[in-house]
Amino acid sequence: MSITRYPLGPMGNNTYLIVDDSTGEAALIDPSFESEELWPEFQRRGIHLRYLINTHAHFDHVVGNAFYAAEAGLPIALHRADLPLLRALPEQGRMFGITVAASPDPTIWLEEGRPLVLGETEIAVLHTPGHSPGHVTLVVEDAALCGDCLFAGSIGRTDLPGASHATLLHSIRTRLLTLPDETRVLPGHEEPTTIGTERRTNPHLRGL
Repeated sequence: MSITRYPLGPMGNNTYLIVDDSTGEAALIDPSFESEELWPEFQRRGIHLRYLINTHAHFDHVVGNAFYAAEAGLPIALHRADLPLLRALPEQGRMFGITVAASPDPTIWLEEGRPLVLGETEIAVLHTPGHSPGHVTLVVEDAALCGDCLFAGSIGRTDLPGASHATLLHSIRTRLLTLPDETRVLPGHEEPTTIGTERRTNPHLRGL
């Protein structure tokens, strides 16, 4: 299994590609601005995209949904609690002065305890609300793709509709900080870190 991080777009988003090495099956995580430019590379490499997974439905993490659903015929996977956000995608964009195409509805509902199978790789789902109601973290082997839940030295915003600071801290304490210290944290923005590093040094996690 391999995970590639693609820093993209004006908001510094990380789009990720998970590839099961034994079968070549792949999942694209949080297709952000400019993510359509990755499509020729995927075709050249013969990557078999199977899933399009959204950790949550804020516009900068799902803006590429429409392109990949159309070009690659990918099913979209999302937690049901973020469906209202996804359906309000054009309105989200307008709040930031950006035109964003509507996304197709998901056909796969992400639920904690129901992993996605990617060839011989299993993608576990943790429900980690707080930044948004349906935010999830994807755990694959030694990596946690945590969207906008946890960052190096910081945590996700909770000043957005449907967000809750207390809920986010509860998610981090009960879902992320229970992972091994060596777990790689692959966030939706900025550089990777580890659970152990954040447990020791993140000022927002003191007392958790």
